[in-house]
Amino acid sequence: MAVDLKAIKKLRDETSASIADVRRALDETKGDEKKALVWLKKRASEIAAKKADRQTGEGLIESYIHGGGKVGVLVELLCETDFVAKTDEFKNLAKEVAMQVAAMNPENVDSLLKQEYIRDSSQTIEQIVKSMIGKLGENITVKRFTRFEI
Repeated sequence: MAVDLKAIKKLRDETSASIADVRRALDETKGDEKKALVWLKKRASEIAAKKADRQTGEGLIESYIHGGGKVGVLVELLCETDFVAKTDEFKNLAKEVAMQVAAMNPENVDSLLKQEYIRDSSQTIEQIVKSMIGKLGENITVKRFTRFEI
């Protein structure tokens, strides 16, 4: 079956998955974009599971100030290499996690990972992180965070 290039572009933009994975998902689901999206999410989880035991010794600390200076957050997000830590995708993930902490005030990292993502309630923060693991090919962990509020 010939895969529609528009469908590949749409799913790639939506999921940030590799072109090869998007093409394979569309092939295996016979062009059904909804099923392909489910396939890609499952694939990202499988990739994340394979990388879960890898050490995360690099990363960055992201800060976020919200509400006219009334709420501030520091998040420590770790990955395997400084190369990945310097990518725009990783930096954006750190910012999104910091914004999530500011908005939802989780008790700890475990509760943060289980929360619905503020920008898309169909996903959790854990799913967002796993998706990025699948895209960047490295283990990523939220080490810790601190939230300040006046």
